[in-house]
Amino acid sequence: MLLTTSVKVGLSTAVVASALLIPTGASASAASPASGKTLSAATSFDAKCRSHSRTYILKRYYRGPRAFTLRCGTRTWGWKHIKARHGWNNTMDRKIGTAIWSGDPNGRGGYSTYANQCPRREKFRTIIGTPAGSNDLLTAYPVNALAAAGAAC
Repeated sequence: MLLTTSVKVGLSTAVVASALLIPTGASASAASPASGKTLSAATSFDAKCRSHSRTYILKRYYRGPRAFTLRCGTRTWGWKHIKARHGWNNTMDRKIGTAIWSGDPNGRGGYSTYANQCPRREKFRTIIGTPAGSNDLLTAYPVNALAAAGAAC
């Protein structure tokens, strides 16, 4: 009995370790066809926005079947605004996706994520709706504010 338990533990450990070594397809980088070097999402998005209009769609985020688009935008909305005012990296991209996918409506036309504490504290906010489209990401940014009154703990 002791041998089979230790064998099971060893096999479980090996399975978990091997699963951690498998790369995921969620990386926010792209390979440059010419050089084969990996480019960050910011570099890739920057290049796309230089050669396309402000309404060019860089990415889609989903909430169930609904799609919300991130467009190149301008200094006041979209990816260019987010990059200049709030910074852009893989973490920002992930937080936007999480807020839209599973966040709560925030009353500002977007979705927010909240810390699991009482009183609820808003951690990240997205605002939807731009001059280019009603389902476009206007902006996204981290916040540190108590949730609206009336949210019971």
